[in-house]
Amino acid sequence: MTGFLFDLSFYLAAPVWLLMIFAPGWGPTARIAASPLTVVPVLAVYLALAVPVLPELWAAVSSPDIDGFRELTADASAAGAIWAQVIAWDLLLGQWMFLEARRLDVHPLVTGPLLVLTILLSLFALLLFLALRTPLTRRRAASRLAH
Repeated sequence: MTGFLFDLSFYLAAPVWLLMIFAPGWGPTARIAASPLTVVPVLAVYLALAVPVLPELWAAVSSPDIDGFRELTADASAAGAIWAQVIAWDLLLGQWMFLEARRLDVHPLVTGPLLVLTILLSLFALLLFLALRTPLTRRRAASRLAH
């Protein structure tokens, strides 16, 4: 059951990712991406995996150390819960990046690969996106001041 829930956490997020990457201009995509409720199904999986190991999770986060965290991730339910948490976080981050990219008129052929990278290595993608966003935000602000 743990393996199924582990897999399910990604499959529940996948439709939103697919919309943002392959249908960025479709009307409902922006509305869906603007909703934080997209992560609720993933959070339900998180709870199903986390509740049985809540004492261990609490110990790991309330007094973190590398050995305790290593022990925690050796437990399949705890590792699955952490995975679901990562999936939910990555999805929220991807949604923010998608909406910011639209606001800044970043072409979908740039945004799409960044979103794929967010699925795989979210923090690398975030760094790249922030590097892209900074000059675009400054240019947009300068343009508003000029008018």
